[in-house]
Amino acid sequence: MKAMTLNDYGTEAAFHEADMPRPQPASGQVLVRVKATSVNTIDTMIKAMGKDLPLSPDLPAVLGMDFAGIIEEVGEGVTGYAVGDEVYGCAGGLADLQGALAEFIPADARLIAPKPKTLSMREAAALPLVGITAWEGLERAGVDAGQKVLVQGGAGGVGHLAVQLARHLGAEVSATGTGDGQLSVIEGYGARPIDFMAERIENYVAAHTGFDAVFDTVGGANLTNSFAAAALNAHVVTTVALSEIDLSPAHFKGLSLHVVFMLLPMLHDVRREVHGEILAKLSKLVDAGAVRPLLDEQTFALTQVGDAYARLQSGQAIGKVVIEV
Repeated sequence: MKAMTLNDYGTEAAFHEADMPRPQPASGQVLVRVKATSVNTIDTMIKAMGKDLPLSPDLPAVLGMDFAGIIEEVGEGVTGYAVGDEVYGCAGGLADLQGALAEFIPADARLIAPKPKTLSMREAAALPLVGITAWEGLERAGVDAGQKVLVQGGAGGVGHLAVQLARHLGAEVSATGTGDGQLSVIEGYGARPIDFMAERIENYVAAHTGFDAVFDTVGGANLTNSFAAAALNAHVVTTVALSEIDLSPAHFKGLSLHVVFMLLPMLHDVRREVHGEILAKLSKLVDAGAVRPLLDEQTFALTQVGDAYARLQSGQAIGKVVIEV
């Protein structure tokens, strides 16, 4: 099969086209012919940092976590799937799991679900990692109807789905962004757009008397802003906690801090079936018209994976960057 591999790690490392043996599905796996795969921030981090991250695969590496495609073979012990089924999932590209930057990926059947019928392969490939992350974060925060929710980075990969899911749950949603493009996306989802470059945190908190839940997809130093925006005894969810930060503001408000790291089931083979269950529920919501992925306007083929990574890292993309295989 054709695949794009990394022979070295680093910011300047290049992807190389390679011919590799077609994988065979192990027990509990299905072999999927990949039709599309999307690029996530964690993919670019693995490429740049390599073995400084404990989840990076050995070289030569085939990255790519998200995918949508068609089942070609069904491994021993797999039920509920058949050859020809259209599926999507997040099942490779780290540790010893081959990624989706290839024509085929052997995927744990617990980590996939039927593809939303109303989406193209390209659209479906944009959903798994960010969709699961948004779902888990809102669930951890106990978001429910009538609550006030702030999503930091509401036009980003995780953020745009967190906004839509929170709205579906009946929450009153505000979301930060900047520039006409991002603010328009947020407003289009029925949320109140907040230009973080023009409006100080104190002003929009004063206008909304604090938020019951803050979903921070920016993280790092921005967590301080999330603590400031949260109401007393509120929940703060972050997907980026790789930093040292003063937790005193969280202490004096009695905040609950939730760190969402959705790769844990893949890394440790713990409760992988939960991801499949979330994807199945997400698929139904998509087909019901409650949620829709946002895709960047630029398109990329498998041999253009380097350009796709650069597009995501440029900060110019609005929506998920997707590679068609």
